[in-house]
Amino acid sequence: MKIKVPTFAAVVLFALVWLYFGINHLVNADTLASMASTVPGGTFWIYFTGACMILAGISMIWGKWTRPACYLLALMLLIFIVVIHIPALNKGNVYAPFNILKDLGLLAASVVIGNVRHRIREL
Repeated sequence: MKIKVPTFAAVVLFALVWLYFGINHLVNADTLASMASTVPGGTFWIYFTGACMILAGISMIWGKWTRPACYLLALMLLIFIVVIHIPALNKGNVYAPFNILKDLGLLAASVVIGNVRHRIREL
């Protein structure tokens, strides 16, 4: 199979974003906990989602278990939309529409990468 450099580079870039997000969740859990204040066990979920983000990023780069990791990442983003962003929208948060659209875009990219990553050979 031919190496698809631009596609592989895009996957790695996307994975690096998730690695950064995950590390940020672990380092700044107390600050981010305010976003999950309506969810029981708020700080636990910040750490848990941070670990999930890191594992998904590693999976995308490594090329193992990528489809389930990306689909679970997409599910997590959908849960963020329903549990965090829609209630924020209902409360009049001006950033909520942006966050909903951002997470929808990331969700779509996760599904696409989950479906194509196995066809891309590592460099």
